[in-house]
Formats: sequence, structure tokens, C-alpha cells
Amino acid sequence: MMEKTLGVVGTLVWDRIIDRDERSEPFEEWGGVGYALGALSAAIPAGWRILPIMKVGRDLAEEAYRFLREIPGVDDSAVVIVPDAHNRVELRYESEARRFERLTGGVPPWTWPELAPIVEMCDALYVNFISGFEMELETAQALRVGYRRPTYADLHSLFLHMTQHGLRVPRTLDAWQAWLRCFDAVQMNEDEFKLLGADGDSWQLASEAIGPDLRLIMVTLGWRGAAYLSCSDFSADPFSWRQDGRLAVSAGAHTGKIGLTDLPRTGDPTGCGDVWGATAFARLLAGDDLEEAMGHGNRLAGRNVEHKGARGLSRHLAGKLSQVEERR
Repeated sequence: MMEKTLGVVGTLVWDRIIDRDERSEPFEEWGGVGYALGALSAAIPAGWRILPIMKVGRDLAEEAYRFLREIPGVDDSAVVIVPDAHNRVELRYESEARRFERLTGGVPPWTWPELAPIVEMCDALYVNFISGFEMELETAQALRVGYRRPTYADLHSLFLHMTQHGLRVPRTLDAWQAWLRCFDAVQMNEDEFKLLGADGDSWQLASEAIGPDLRLIMVTLGWRGAAYLSCSDFSADPFSWRQDGRLAVSAGAHTGKIGLTDLPRTGDPTGCGDVWGATAFARLLAGDDLEEAMGHGNRLAGRNVEHKGARGLSRHLAGKLSQVEERR
């Protein structure tokens, strides 16, 4: 069987995590799209390789390559080294669900001429807006037209504005309808979902956005699980999402919610949304139905809470002792 390729557009981040317990020492480790890569490695079906499509600052290039090569199934051949300072984020938690985020450095966004020859090698594409600067809207629109295979996007940091001091603060998303229509399926958390429009009911706005282009919206709800809204003729098979010639979608939309089957766990919530979405998309590619895939997302996001940082995460999510844990 010919190997398939899942392209992963996102940003690796060197995280400095400050727990709300002031007695704890700050923790530094790779994060950002590293969480999604760990989850994909644990959840992707056999016969797929994972191709990170990312830019890495020269200052952390050696460390980034070392990290990527520790993740089973990852091919680092599409990584581009740039002269800019790499992305570093300080995360300071106020509660398990609320945090302050400060960004320094930052690699430049992708352009469509840069992306086009790389995504052509991919059978499906997972996009995670870790920095929010992975690509401009015009590039995402060009991707929509130029790439005809399944796309899934976590819109996360598109909902963050950066102050002159690097502090990330929530904002409504300009041209949100256009952004949503750039992908077959999109993900956001509950707070981001509420920011879809400055006014109005988010679920109503989302149902109006569902159609021939956007097939599925996923909303993570923290300890309450996750919800979804899909077009009425939705199929869980991602390879059915891009049907050339589809002129319209039947009226109405379906909604649902998948709760946790385990008790909520305590620990470090960093990266849970990334793990959730990467797992759900991987399981859809594996042939799971939508609610099965979401259930897998819930379970692995729950496991992620018990692991600090993205290093060794794939082994932890697969129920194995990670190399990081073995050294402790």
C-alpha cells in the first residue's frame, strides 16, 4: 500500500510555563504545534507519514530538528530555516482555563508560492494557527483554491491580538466568514467561538457559515468535552469533503456534543486543544465516525494534562513511558 502524507502547517514554540502555584519553578520545553505532532504520531493510522510544514528560526534550528526527529512517523524534510529569531512564549496561568501569553521573536508567514509545491505532496492537510501569523487570509484563500484535498484548521491564535509588549489578548476575528470558508473543517475553543462576531448568537452565525465550503465546526469545551456543528449531508470521511461540482448543500445543520467518559484530570492544560484536534482529525482519516473521533480527542486531551511539554508526548499518549519520564 502506498504511503500517504499528512501535511502539518504550524509553528513550534519554545514555551516557558509559569504555574499558578507560585511555589513551582517555571518549566521550559518545546510546545506549540509540537503537541499536535505528538498526538498525530499516537493517533494517525498505519501507512501515513507526518510532514511538518514550518519555519524555524536559526537560533533554535538544531534543537528543533533534534526534537522533531524524536517523534515517530515525522519527516522533517519540509522544515525551512529562516534568519529570524524563533518564537518563544511565556505562559502564566491564572487558572486551568485562563492564562496570560506573551510572545517574543517570530518567524515570517508562509506565502502561497512557498506553500504550493509542498502541499502538492500531501494527501490531507492539518493547519494549526499557533502564532496566528502562519499565513495571511489571502494565502489561505489561495490554498483553498489551489489545494483540492481535505483540510482541517485549528483557528486558535487568529483570535489573539498582540500588544506592543508582546502580550496576546483576545479579539474578534475580522473577516471571520472568509477565514472559515478557507477550510473544510475548523476548530476553536468555547471562548474563541463566542468571538466569531461582535454581536449575535455564535451558533446561529456558525450555522449560516456552514455550506458547500465549510463542512464542519468543532468547539472544545474543556472539562465538558466538545460540541460540533455539521452540514446536513456531512460525511465523516474527509476524502468526501471536497466534491467538485457541488453547487449547494441541503437545508439545515446538525449539532451534537460529546462529553468526557473519564473524570477530569488535574495537571498542565497547555496543548490540550492541539492534542484534541489533531487526534480527532487523525481518527477521521483512519475511518472513525465523527463522534468516535471526538471521543478519541477527549481521551487523549485528558491524558495530555498529565504530561508537561511536547517532548515525549506521543509515547505518553500511546500509554507508554516517555523518554522524558524515564529520566525522572
